[in-house]
Amino acid sequence: MAARAYWQGQIRLALVSIPVEIYSATRSGATVAFNQIHEPSGKRIKYEKVAPGIGPVDPDEIVKGFEYEKGKYVLISDEEIESVKLESKKTLDLTQFVDQSEIDAIYYDKPYFVVPADDLAEEAFIVLREALRRAKKVGLGQLALRGREYVVSLKPCGRGMVLETLRYSDEVNKAQAYFRDIPDQKPEADLLDLATTLIDKKTATFDAGEFHDRYVDALKELIDKKRKGKTLDVEEEAPAQSRGSNVVDLMAALKRSLEKPGAATDDAVATKPAKASAKPTAAKKAASEDAKPAPRRAPRKAPARKRAVG
Repeated sequence: MAARAYWQGQIRLALVSIPVEIYSATRSGATVAFNQIHEPSGKRIKYEKVAPGIGPVDPDEIVKGFEYEKGKYVLISDEEIESVKLESKKTLDLTQFVDQSEIDAIYYDKPYFVVPADDLAEEAFIVLREALRRAKKVGLGQLALRGREYVVSLKPCGRGMVLETLRYSDEVNKAQAYFRDIPDQKPEADLLDLATTLIDKKTATFDAGEFHDRYVDALKELIDKKRKGKTLDVEEEAPAQSRGSNVVDLMAALKRSLEKPGAATDDAVATKPAKASAKPTAAKKAASEDAKPAPRRAPRKAPARKRAVG
């Protein structure tokens, strides 16, 4: 295999150990990188590593340090960090198995392909892969990677398996802090039917190749025009419309969307929360140009960022 293994070790299930290698399953997409330039001279800005009162320092003289008090550090060498003994640096011990649906997607971080390290490991590797597939479970364990220990999941993927690092619970914000001001109510049945029909019409098999970064394409086009010395007309972006302005009737907007599913619209769709006793005809008024603007709502305060506990 041409790629270099990101990690080599073994997967352990009870008394069975399987030598494996893992490889990064993703790569960075196309980007447009910009440098900082001193405009008057056209020279690129550079940064030097300096020590206060000393000036620029040699990279070979730089070591890691942990600040235990203000201005006081414990110096740690790379060799000392490597000497930290942790079994999960070389062994992924599968300690639990769960249904994949039990792990919320927000916990998944980065995927890796897992392959047997050699021919002798293939039989045990295949047995574990097919056992996970038959049980419809994912294995969980902990693995030391990139200078920290992760919770990881392991599941079948074609002829191989995929390992995914997971975020710890205290790395995920509680959703309730952001969603608590959203009214807890059911939509009107006819509106829900229209929205569901619209979703059904746009439902297709997922194909990642159907999508690409249009922003990068636009930046490349901009750069190409600048290189050719073309004059660019820079238009200021129109300010965002305030809440409650340009309100259209939701029922009419959904019906128009079904009639012309591919047509873009600049109409801002806004509705007032429906009361339990609201009549169905309340949502069937004439469309946007005849609708009265909805009263402005007081801006919602941004929820305080909290870290999940436990």
